[in-house]
Amino acid sequence: MSKDNRNEGLWEEINNNRDFMKCPDFSKTMICSDQEKKLTQPPLSKEAKGEIIKLSADFDDAVITDSYKELLDIRRSIRVYDKKAAMTQNQLAFLLWSTQGIQEIKGQNYATLRPVASGGARHPFETYFIVQNVEGLKPGVYHYLPLENIGEKRVAIRFIGDFPEHKKRVTNMLAGQKWASDAPVVVFLSCVAYRAEWRYSVCAHRVVLIDLGHVGQNLMLSAAAMGLGSCCIAAYDQKLCDDALGLDSNEEYTVYVCTVGG
Repeated sequence: MSKDNRNEGLWEEINNNRDFMKCPDFSKTMICSDQEKKLTQPPLSKEAKGEIIKLSADFDDAVITDSYKELLDIRRSIRVYDKKAAMTQNQLAFLLWSTQGIQEIKGQNYATLRPVASGGARHPFETYFIVQNVEGLKPGVYHYLPLENIGEKRVAIRFIGDFPEHKKRVTNMLAGQKWASDAPVVVFLSCVAYRAEWRYSVCAHRVVLIDLGHVGQNLMLSAAAMGLGSCCIAAYDQKLCDDALGLDSNEEYTVYVCTVGG
């Protein structure tokens, strides 16, 4: 469709967004990055605070689909969940590990190797989730702590707080999508922007969006491998989500939401 057939008031914004999708000149930008200037690298992950909960990570027990071809065939966006079917802790643990788990730290805490790809191995995301129905976990808001499970077959999380009026609040947070409030778990990825900006400066944000796709695909495939459904959500209320997770909306902010359940 040509420009003449579009709403003239939106054309400039559309064109700017198209340009953002194009690859910038990294050779010029990288010489100005804080990494190039030898400034202090930001932490690889947020510091663990409060009581740490260790989940058993018996992934063999959680995964029921061994065929990769079958996995690709069965993955679909699912928006209907059994309100009585709880997720197990093993299922939750595998979901968290397969999207942001840390397998190895390279150098002097320079980079982490994880099951997902990330530009410059920056992995600028934190994983939060709202539990409604997981065996052995009380409902509320949680935060995944990937640095706490290195070297042991367990997955560490921390409880942030209660989440009263779950269905109403989740519906409002996710732009009126009532079906999402039935999911046993709603996963939120936040971006800690400076982790990527330290290396890629003004080019960082496009790289972050590419990285989100890697994480989202792992999340959906992992859910399918456990016989669960998932649905990634683009429409959400930025302020309500950030407030619920305790984010400042500048240095760290919500960038991705996905429901998971049976």
